[in-house]
Amino acid sequence: MRLEVVSPEATLFSGEVNSVAVPGANGAFQVLDNHAPIVSILHSGTVKIGGKISLPDETAHHFNQQGDDTFLELPNGGTLEMQQNKVVLLAD
Repeated sequence: MRLEVVSPEATLFSGEVNSVAVPGANGAFQVLDNHAPIVSILHSGTVKIGGKISLPDETAHHFNQQGDDTFLELPNGGTLEMQQNKVVLLAD
């Protein structure tokens, strides 16, 4: 599935991933390939991106890669939308 991570300043990442685990408003949840459409408010916390990804040099400092997983801190929460096998994560 495709993931786009967008902040108010720039697009931080856009590419193919295996999964995305997020701190949802009603508890943590994970989105996998071909997940049903969903829109959710996200609380502050850690986003776990599954799958080896290549980060652009100009935005890599926002992420922490550990093995095959990549982590992103959301200090102010955000919003997630999954539709047509594409996840858009808007980081506040």
